[in-house]
Amino acid sequence: MTSPVTPESGKGPRRFTSGPFKGRSLKQHILRRLILVLPLSLLMIVLAKSGFMDRLVDQYTFKPASWFDDTALVRHLRQTITHNGMTGDRPDCLLFIVNGNSPPTATMIDVMEKHSGNCPNPDTSLPKLFSLRVDRVAARVETDQGTPGEFHRLP
Repeated sequence: MTSPVTPESGKGPRRFTSGPFKGRSLKQHILRRLILVLPLSLLMIVLAKSGFMDRLVDQYTFKPASWFDDTALVRHLRQTITHNGMTGDRPDCLLFIVNGNSPPTATMIDVMEKHSGNCPNPDTSLPKLFSLRVDRVAARVETDQGTPGEFHRLP
């Protein structure tokens, strides 16, 4: 007759005898952690690749006062332009040139396409894609994409 396997007898898998993992072996503990961590990691990767996390961060960090901060405004516009499909370029391949002499109710921003570094066609040129007219007071953005010189609301 065989005796039952117990942690005290030294045979069989070692089990935790105290704490929150009482009664589980190390293998069971690791498997439970993997079952929890692996799907969460995959979900985070999918959300990051789809751009959802960038949009979520933008919604959380872009406040009404950010309309008057050029850095925050350009970060928001970069996210908005690439999300709306106004350009097929990667966000890091866009260059925003803010005209500092414009009034706050009609700040002009030129959106250029970078061709340097790891952006497509590295010939160091900066073709202009379109212009943006930002009314910082009314929190409104207009673009002349497709109709140079004629501005319409940003989609």
